Amino acid sequence: MARLFHSRVEAGAQLARALYAYRGRNPLVLAIPRGAVEMGAVVAEALGGELDVVLVRKLPAPSNPEFALGAIDESGWTYIAPHAREAGADTGYLAQAKAEQLALLRTRRALYTPARAPADPRGRVAIVIDDGIATGASMIAALHAVRAKGPARLVCAAPVAPQEGIEAVRPYADEVVCLATPPQFYAVAQFYAEFRQVDDTEVVKLLARAPGVRGTRKTHSEAGEQIRD
Repeated sequence: MARLFHSRVEAGAQLARALYAYRGRNPLVLAIPRGAVEMGAVVAEALGGELDVVLVRKLPAPSNPEFALGAIDESGWTYIAPHAREAGADTGYLAQAKAEQLALLRTRRALYTPARAPADPRGRVAIVIDDGIATGASMIAALHAVRAKGPARLVCAAPVAPQEGIEAVRPYADEVVCLATPPQFYAVAQFYAEFRQVDDTEVVKLLARAPGVRGTRKTHSEAGEQIRD
């Protein structure tokens, strides 16, 4: 299948046009790290909004770490996909996976926003962005986490997703904005000509210079070593 986007920056620009109705309403753009932070910065600037991160981690399948069985947010709330048992995840495996990913989320929060509290979405338009939706697990956890904080409107936004992924996340958002739902969907990366890894150093830099974000931050070296995936 032909690539739909050259890069996350280009996809972010297209997504910003699709979200233009929120320009001037001071939206809070919440990106799912790491790749979506680069995209979120483009959208936040185009809409005149604020950029921050919403931290979630997928729960990987025992035999395929790229395949999500669910996802967990910073509070410990967990979404478990219907296919988790079929993929070989028993209760013990899921408990261990949750503990490992929750610990990583705590470390990542300390690294990304060490000198301030997360931006508060209460009463605001909150736009949760990822660079693509596959199973929908990470986006569901992210939307649940943001919904719990009382936004006035909760928008799910991604450049590309399979139709089943869109249907999975739809109950968790007030609006879903997706630029393309191709029928042949294997991985998010297949729709980008350039889909490079974004590391923790870049996430910290993007957040430090993001529009609307206030407060000082430690540098990457001060905050600690880069977190493994």
